[in-house]
Amino acid sequence: MNRTKNLFLITAIGIVMLTPSTAYAHKLIPTDGSNISIDSSLEIPDPSISWAMYEEINGDIRYYSFYGKQGDPLYASIVIPKLENLIEFTPSIAFIGVESHLDLIEEFKILKPRTSFDFSLPQGYDAYVFDYDGIIPSKEFYEPFGQVTYWERQEINFDFPVDGTYYLAVFDENSTPGKYALAVGTIEDFSAYDFFTILPYAWFETKLFLNDYLSAISAILILIGLLGVIGFLIYRKFKK
Repeated sequence: MNRTKNLFLITAIGIVMLTPSTAYAHKLIPTDGSNISIDSSLEIPDPSISWAMYEEINGDIRYYSFYGKQGDPLYASIVIPKLENLIEFTPSIAFIGVESHLDLIEEFKILKPRTSFDFSLPQGYDAYVFDYDGIIPSKEFYEPFGQVTYWERQEINFDFPVDGTYYLAVFDENSTPGKYALAVGTIEDFSAYDFFTILPYAWFETKLFLNDYLSAISAILILIGLLGVIGFLIYRKFKK
């Protein structure tokens, strides 16, 4: 009985240590840097669900696509990891869609995004570009999920004008290289399965994104040690 209790206790402690809190968490969509055109854009399954994409650009651009329903809200924001070499990195975010559809978005009359977009677009499409015009260094926030501090940049928030496919694009006007995280959606939608799969994977990817290899390696060693202890206790239990 004592061995069973010990096994349960060790397992519980390991899960708590290795699984991040779902607070402030996004579902991570893996990227490989190939989404450099509208045709190769990274698909976001549901823009209302809270997603995050970690990217690095170096004078190029990244595209993301999703299907929006009329009246549904779109929220998207850019944050920059708090790394010394990124303090002045301020990429722009463009919202792309059919020109006649974008003309219906009333919020654009208040937000006043610019319409100069130097990348090619399909015929009949237009882009509204949102730049960061705040102070540097910008406001910081700490995300417990990845145990990382970010600098906040711009965000966009408005309703889809009509049903259709839309795009976001992130680029730097001055071709400055840097890393960013793009967050889309606000609804946190995690299952019990995600708690043991997607969230730990996202935590690990966050560490690699920040070049925090020490934390990533430490987590792997802890997991290996935990599995070893569990295996040993199971072996001892059945041996007797």
